[in-house]
Amino acid sequence: MTDPITGTLRVNGATLHYEVRGDGPLLLLIPGGTGGAASFDGIADDLAAEYTVATYDPRGMSRSTLDDPGAEQRVSEHADDALRMLDLLSPDAPARVFGSSSGAIAAVHLLTVAPERVERLVAHEPPLVEVLPDAARHRMLLARVQETFHSDGLMPAMALFADGLKKDGDAAPRPKAELRLPPQAAARAEQTMADLPFFLGRIVPAFMSHGPDIHRLEPLKDRLVLACGEDSRGELLYRPAAFLAECLGTELLHFPGGHTGLTTHTTEFGALLRKAFRG
Repeated sequence: MTDPITGTLRVNGATLHYEVRGDGPLLLLIPGGTGGAASFDGIADDLAAEYTVATYDPRGMSRSTLDDPGAEQRVSEHADDALRMLDLLSPDAPARVFGSSSGAIAAVHLLTVAPERVERLVAHEPPLVEVLPDAARHRMLLARVQETFHSDGLMPAMALFADGLKKDGDAAPRPKAELRLPPQAAARAEQTMADLPFFLGRIVPAFMSHGPDIHRLEPLKDRLVLACGEDSRGELLYRPAAFLAECLGTELLHFPGGHTGLTTHTTEFGALLRKAFRG
């Protein structure tokens, strides 16, 4: 693995840690969950053979610090952070963008507010549950998760959240083939746990209550690739992208694995992502 060039970028209310590899047109990778820039370590070097690959820790996560540690989080501000990265690293040309999970929500918003800066966006399982016909049911879930978090703590709230993300009718996790995570993914576990309260307490409620402007996405659909994991079919995190693809009349791209296929199926995931950006 090639050591990236690292830097910091001052944005409104935060300082972002970012990493850059390779040469060529810019490809910005926006992480989701608690993954941070390190979640792309498995694919970044391969992508850097064709692109200048940049990623960063979202504000409040890992090495990206908030001026006010108690600040509420907003999708629009996270999307503006991504825009500032584009302005820094590709000021004269639009860039390719990949976003995963909550990062995909920020990326979709970025496309709607600054379409001239995005050449092509691949959005993998953005949990935009507000677009779904049964959105009210999921709002109730999120409210219960937050109540549990504040009354009973992190792990009971995470258990409730995870249960709500499963396929309807699943009483227990479905058996899957044993997956051996790459060493770098296992090494991230400590940082993931450290970021989990911030993610569950402030990212989840702000991002999963965000509704995209479908009318603004309609004329941009040729630049938007909505994607899901093969193993996620029927789960809550699968449904919004599938619903949006149907609304926009576009094809839904399936990546290997489930919501975390980027980690569990690294080689295949990276190969399909390269293909998606070649159009």
